[in-house]
Amino acid sequence: MTTQATVQPKASAADSAAPVGDRSARLRLILAYVLLIGYALLMFVPFAWSVATSFKTRADAAQLTFIPDPVSLTGWNAAFNDLDPAIPVLFFNSFLIAGIVTVTNLVLGSMAGYAFARLRFPGREILFLLVLGTMMIPDQLRLVPVYQILRTLGLLGGNAQYIGVIVILAIAAPSIFLLRQYFMSIPVALEEAAKLDGAGFYTTFWRIILPLATPALAAVAILSFQGTWNGFFWPSVILQERDNWTLPLGLWQFNDLYNANWPALMAVVVMATLPIVVLYVFFQRYFIEGVAAASVKG
Repeated sequence: MTTQATVQPKASAADSAAPVGDRSARLRLILAYVLLIGYALLMFVPFAWSVATSFKTRADAAQLTFIPDPVSLTGWNAAFNDLDPAIPVLFFNSFLIAGIVTVTNLVLGSMAGYAFARLRFPGREILFLLVLGTMMIPDQLRLVPVYQILRTLGLLGGNAQYIGVIVILAIAAPSIFLLRQYFMSIPVALEEAAKLDGAGFYTTFWRIILPLATPALAAVAILSFQGTWNGFFWPSVILQERDNWTLPLGLWQFNDLYNANWPALMAVVVMATLPIVVLYVFFQRYFIEGVAAASVKG
């Protein structure tokens, strides 16, 4: 009687190495998530500390403790009752200036970015470098000439002060740069097809290119709104009447020479942070996509 032995095929080196490679990739992924979650929590600590401090008393706010003891609403009461002008006026002024500046950066930035990305005209590269060079000039260095120009134009009194701030912040070099880089990532074939159908530069820009640039436009909108909303330097110089103050200027009322009302200050900070958080939550997907595309293409 003959016994037949079953021969098992030997495992190849690739098969034996595959599980090890999968485990290594999984460990790297887990490590990356742990680091990202830890970094996110670290960035969340200042906001959480602001919320906790807003519910403290002034004496308790001087202590390095996180949990309020006792829980107090004196900071929130001061934020709503002691500010001059009141919180609604400060919010209205901030929304008005930040909203208009965001729109102007979107309109002017997209038009300038498209011109630098697609149009051919003498001195284009030099002009673009000059635009980028303005990013290296601090606002403090431009203070005297800008102030003199605004005074000559009569934009330092009454409601014209709003226009003075808006004119200065109407267009920013980072907005032009970000949109220009994104426009360069859009295939030229789309514009050539539009030209074959009889579309001119403006029609191609408004109906074809601009709708494709939604991620970059969202990124510019968030950056422009946040920068203007948190801006302090130019509003402090131009908005000389209290009724025209923005939130950052109103916050300064809770600081004096020797002390600060930290609970009230943090209460206003929390209220001022919420619009930025809401804006980013709704547009975060477009924001990340726009910044990523503009940074690696062009």
